[in-house]
Amino acid sequence: MQTLESEQHTPADTEETHWYAIHTRYQHEYQVNQQLESKGFQTFYPTCTKRQNWSDRQKTIRLPLFPGYLFVTEIENRQLHVVTTPGVCGIVSIAGVPAAIPYLEIAAIRRAVASPLTVEAHSYLNTGDQVRVIEGPLDGVTGILVRNEKSTKLVLSVELLGRSVAVCIDARSVVRAVAQ
Repeated sequence: MQTLESEQHTPADTEETHWYAIHTRYQHEYQVNQQLESKGFQTFYPTCTKRQNWSDRQKTIRLPLFPGYLFVTEIENRQLHVVTTPGVCGIVSIAGVPAAIPYLEIAAIRRAVASPLTVEAHSYLNTGDQVRVIEGPLDGVTGILVRNEKSTKLVLSVELLGRSVAVCIDARSVVRAVAQ
């Protein structure tokens, strides 16, 4: 993954804002995002760009960070407007009730996408060191630290979806998060 971009048309929100995951048909995230925005919904569709190499050319393509999903807020009284949107499979729910995603999870991913750091999709992790960033554009964000021989990454997760994204960071900018 290379540079990042985001379809992010959201005014400032607060910790009281409830975000919900919308499950879309395969490769319909962008269209659903556009339609929900035209219906007046506040959406968050995080993407990144990748250079794709073919035998005869190279092209930069935009990929969703969470394939098959995008995020919407304030659907409490407008669920029918969401589920009747072409391309929507449904609202991610628990026992038939739309499941709110914790604000801090969405806020962390929004900050990562808005930062100049490289962001890419990452497999969901259940183990690892929980760390907090102490400097830079992600100051205060917590996630899971992952290291390999080439880089250090901060993995940010949306537990409800069982999905994660990874942000390349400087290992010196994190400290172990204190358990709460």
